[in-house]
Amino acid sequence: MPQPDSIIAPAIILSEPQLGENIGAAARAMANFGLSDLRLVRPRDGWPNHKAESMAAGAADILAGVQIFATVEDAVAELHYVLATTARDRSMPKTIVTPGEGAARLKRALSEGKASAVLFGGERSGLTNHEIALADEIISIPTAGFSSLNLGQAVMLVAYEWFKAGDATPSETIDHGGGLPVPREELFRLFEHLEGELEKGGFLHPPGTRPGTIRNLRSLLHRARLSDQEVKTLRGVIVALTKGKKRDAMPESEEK
Repeated sequence: MPQPDSIIAPAIILSEPQLGENIGAAARAMANFGLSDLRLVRPRDGWPNHKAESMAAGAADILAGVQIFATVEDAVAELHYVLATTARDRSMPKTIVTPGEGAARLKRALSEGKASAVLFGGERSGLTNHEIALADEIISIPTAGFSSLNLGQAVMLVAYEWFKAGDATPSETIDHGGGLPVPREELFRLFEHLEGELEKGGFLHPPGTRPGTIRNLRSLLHRARLSDQEVKTLRGVIVALTKGKKRDAMPESEEK
């Protein structure tokens, strides 16, 4: 897990980018404004990409360090705080902030030792609801009416706001009671554990309600800003509750 003094800036994650030119433009914007951690999820044309290299003038080091992931879950696994970008109202119970406010929240996360990222969708359709559900909050870029931005432009706007926010950190931090903020990977395990037991218990039926219910539960847990110890405690609670139900369901003659 990254230590507080090693976290200097958020990662930029591009999910299913289609055009190498846009990846290059994103890398160039990152170089302009002090960002260096670029992660790609299933780039359409594979990697490396010569069109990205041509477009990224001056950002060769960023492209050389690109990490490739099979899923967004993998790309955010060790992170503690993630902002997703979308222009559409997804009717999700998540806080929506401007790029400026998003930058301030990223700075706050940094001051608390949290590894963070901003997640961008591909050019064709942006992020899916499932991908947005993996984030803590949403960045929405205000526009004059036409809300569709080029991927490289969107990265530049967010990177600029991060740079403009400077190095000031807030005087207050979140008290995790001595525990560390939980990385995404452990939070995903909590989701899977809880959802698996709810599935067995019939809570996620009928099937048509399942996706919405899961998104609501995940949003609720994201908003709690759980520490690693709190996640362990919740998983212990789930185990205790499900063991108790199984014991109560056993015929008296089978109890030991």
